[in-house]
Amino acid sequence: MKITVIGSGKVGASAALNCGLRELANEILLLDIVQGLPQGEAMDINHQLSECGSDSLARGSNNYEDMRGSDYVVLVAGVGRKPGMTRMDLLKINAGIVKDVAGKIASFAKDATVIVVTNPLDPMTYLAMKAIGSSSKQKVMGMGGMLDLSRFKSFIQEATGVSRESIQAMVISEHGENMLPLTRFSSIGGIPLHDFISKEKAAEIFEKTRKVAAEVIALKGATVYAPGNAVATMVESMARDKKTVIPVSAYLDGQYGVSDLCIGVPAVIGAGGVEKVIELKLDGAEQDVFNKGVASVREAIKALPL
Repeated sequence: MKITVIGSGKVGASAALNCGLRELANEILLLDIVQGLPQGEAMDINHQLSECGSDSLARGSNNYEDMRGSDYVVLVAGVGRKPGMTRMDLLKINAGIVKDVAGKIASFAKDATVIVVTNPLDPMTYLAMKAIGSSSKQKVMGMGGMLDLSRFKSFIQEATGVSRESIQAMVISEHGENMLPLTRFSSIGGIPLHDFISKEKAAEIFEKTRKVAAEVIALKGATVYAPGNAVATMVESMARDKKTVIPVSAYLDGQYGVSDLCIGVPAVIGAGGVEKVIELKLDGAEQDVFNKGVASVREAIKALPL
């Protein structure tokens, strides 16, 4: 098994490390255009993996041809979101990078399953899917929902004081200003979340989840650890064919009344990639937020160099 991570900055290195700690591949390749960076990160990661007893081997390269034979490719390349920026501010900058890198994936690792991490997540996932090829709809997905879910669960734990292990939750829609944390579909030990908290507290958790990414970025410049873990969780579900239900940015072809667009939805993730998109019955307020997310992503797609 081989995993390639394209982009060896903090998030890419975190993704590689998390995959190595779970021993998801014999080889984890870090690729970057910056000379020395992926090689140095690979050395550092190998030192930790060695002490932890993991037999995954990380290596670094500046040559895209080295991704040949990859089972999974994690696309992190691009400019990171800076304090005060929205994800959509990144659109024009990162679209060219993602299209170029996706073309290289199509050339050297066309059979790989691809996880897109570059922001703005949903339009970049769509762009990568189109650039790699029309047969890749189930094998290209975006990481955003899994990251949003980790933040949502953290706020649920703060509000309830229960073990994080007991919390089940779901976040869908756009990875950005129109994300939709679904308190109505969340539970603790199988008991509806609304049995534990008031409507006011649920609304507070909803807003905190939507805004916390900007807060983390303002405080430390980038989110690193939760994205790396999210990538590893997605890879693990595919590599071990776990068929975990995970919120990912997936291509919709009629589901939720939406076609020809990538956006966050719950999906069964297994050896075949996005094996099934699960359609939830949203209420009026939830549907309104989801529709705003669809409109925002569709507007962004219009500006893409397809």
